[in-house]
Amino acid sequence: MRVDCMVSQLSSSLNSIALQQQALAATDQHNYTQAIQLYEQLTALAPDHIQNYWHLGLVQLLSGYETEGQLTWMMAMSEAEPEQAELWTDQLVSILNTEADKQALGEEVQIAWLIRQHIREIAPNHLVNLLQIVQISVQLGLFKPEDLVEFQIIELLKSEASHGLEQGIWLKVFEQVLEFEFGKTSVMEFAEACLQHVDEPDALIDYLLPKAIKFWRENIVGYNLLATYYLEVCLRYDSHRAEVLDYLSACYFSGNRHAEAIEMARRYLDLCQTLPAILGGNGTLISRLLRTGSQWNEATERFEQQINMLKRWVKEHDPQSEPPINHGILCTSFFASFYFKDSPLECRTLQNQVAQLIQDGLQNNAKEFVSKFQKRHAAIARVPNRRLKVAYISRCFRQHSVGWLSRWLFEHHDCDRFEIFTYHIYQNFLSPFTERWFIKNADHSAKFDGDIVGIAEHISETDNIDILIDLDSLTSDHVCGVMALKPAPIQVTWLGLDASGLPAIDYFMADPYVLPEDAQSYYAEKIWRLPHSYIAVDGFEVSTPTLRRDHLSIPSDAVVYLSAQQGQKRHPDNIRLQLQIIREVPGSYLLIKGYSDEALLKEKFEQMAELEGVAGDRLRFLPLAPDEPTHRANLQIADIVLDTFPYNGATTTLETLWMGIPLVTKVGQQFAARNSYGMMMNVGVTEGIAWTDDEYLEWGVRLGKDVALRQQVAWKLRQSRHSSPLWNAKQFAREMENAYEKMWQLYLDRAK
Repeated sequence: MRVDCMVSQLSSSLNSIALQQQALAATDQHNYTQAIQLYEQLTALAPDHIQNYWHLGLVQLLSGYETEGQLTWMMAMSEAEPEQAELWTDQLVSILNTEADKQALGEEVQIAWLIRQHIREIAPNHLVNLLQIVQISVQLGLFKPEDLVEFQIIELLKSEASHGLEQGIWLKVFEQVLEFEFGKTSVMEFAEACLQHVDEPDALIDYLLPKAIKFWRENIVGYNLLATYYLEVCLRYDSHRAEVLDYLSACYFSGNRHAEAIEMARRYLDLCQTLPAILGGNGTLISRLLRTGSQWNEATERFEQQINMLKRWVKEHDPQSEPPINHGILCTSFFASFYFKDSPLECRTLQNQVAQLIQDGLQNNAKEFVSKFQKRHAAIARVPNRRLKVAYISRCFRQHSVGWLSRWLFEHHDCDRFEIFTYHIYQNFLSPFTERWFIKNADHSAKFDGDIVGIAEHISETDNIDILIDLDSLTSDHVCGVMALKPAPIQVTWLGLDASGLPAIDYFMADPYVLPEDAQSYYAEKIWRLPHSYIAVDGFEVSTPTLRRDHLSIPSDAVVYLSAQQGQKRHPDNIRLQLQIIREVPGSYLLIKGYSDEALLKEKFEQMAELEGVAGDRLRFLPLAPDEPTHRANLQIADIVLDTFPYNGATTTLETLWMGIPLVTKVGQQFAARNSYGMMMNVGVTEGIAWTDDEYLEWGVRLGKDVALRQQVAWKLRQSRHSSPLWNAKQFAREMENAYEKMWQLYLDRAK
């Protein structure tokens, strides 16, 4: 009898095992109806085997019978003895957790989310499950910041019970939540609670730093704020990580947090040991000081040090034994030079030397690729009768000066003659402005976040570009690095700022005015002068003005001058001249606007105004407009716009002339000091063009006192809209295209 019982039990056990295997297989195959039947048999066959009830409820849930599944679990759990309840709960949670992971891996995220919601009901304090719910909710677009409070996640993260939570468990959720809803109070409290569980600071920094850099490069306001936070987190755990300090300074700079940007730049510079590193750090600090618009003494002193260090580096550098210098030094050093003085012969001679050495270093470091590019250049010249492939590379195909000005060329390009490519460096493709003007008007567009060699290889080997146009020049170290590798047979610089001096650049686009006649003697690039202007636009969008004189407590009959430029353009000598004009024109006011440290710049202007005998109440400091069309509309509050020197306006000058407002500008020798001159010549207005400080002062005073002269200039500007090449972007596009074809023919002739 005992043997028969044992045989029966063994048979029942073997039968249960077989049924369990069949049930698991049916579940894996999503045959939930069969799985339910099998688990029901198992619960009847072995009612004391509690895990069968957990699996039965799960497959009921998976088959869509959610209520039945819950009821199965509840009824089974009601049979638990007090000492069994916790064990059974852990078993059920383990089974559900395994299935949720399996569903997520199979990309059944919605089902995984549903299962985890049931785990939350069964074990509401299961922190890891709650974090996974948040992670899936973000993925599904269901996340709400209040969930962090409702689920008590923040409290649980702060509690002793969460001690020992692994960094890898919360870090991904931390990132996803911040990127989904950065800035909300509960989100930031959640982030801070997560950071209590940092157990590997170096790993955290290695994870967050690349993300911060990427977000900063995207140059979107929300992304910059998130990048700043990530970098501030990194700084908490390593206050001496040079890269963190460098990029945090850049983020503060982008966010107009000037004092903090300068502090981080100083701390970064303190860590620099080698001459190349010191050059990079000092160049960064100079740019931070300049943006304030008020710290010219230190900025000038440091710039002179920078020039002396560059001369020393050029003299001592051995490209055969030293690694290539950071090519960003070319940008940080010489980008700043245009703001300090108008001496292109002196500055460009050194700039060309530095550019040559930097290019040599980059090319030596990528010899294999450069050799491939050169072979393709030779082969491409032999392919006849095809559209020229012209590519434009920039980080500024957006609502930026380069974007506002270059868009018209894309609008009018002749697609029968040219195949147009746009290369967007670290840029948001989703911007409506970018889509409307650059992506839709190009045959091909590509976004790049990677290394310069990879970008150059794509340009050369994938797209087989004939002519590559650099729109950024010294404003982008990334673009300069790509151009230095010479991925296209013909390379051109247009817009940006001024030519970089890289020997790999064949041509620099100019016009009869923006560079003096003898400029070729100190340019490494061949200057290609277009017949009228190096830039033309069909106009600008203008909205409703938000500035009124009465709101600014300015009398309606007062003469209003405006200076709207970034802080780095506000050279003290130029400020002094502007204030002297105000002093000489009774009842006049000066409006000051632009990116800068507002408090420091205001203090600087008021101090200089006192020295020049100008009452402080004749100055008005204006906030930035909410957008460009409003900014242009607000220009109409001014009777005269006063240009800066030695760095003129470019986009601001075009906007001023388009709005029909007289402009006073001083002409220099460098590209940056001749922009306004060339534009005024192209609209047929010479009134306001000065060649000396005295003439600048004279024109400013004369236009302020002579109402009839202002009206005459305004009339000329309005008439110019119908005839000036400056406002004829279609004609300009033909001139640029003709230049490209001539450049290509010259290349073919040389290749024969």
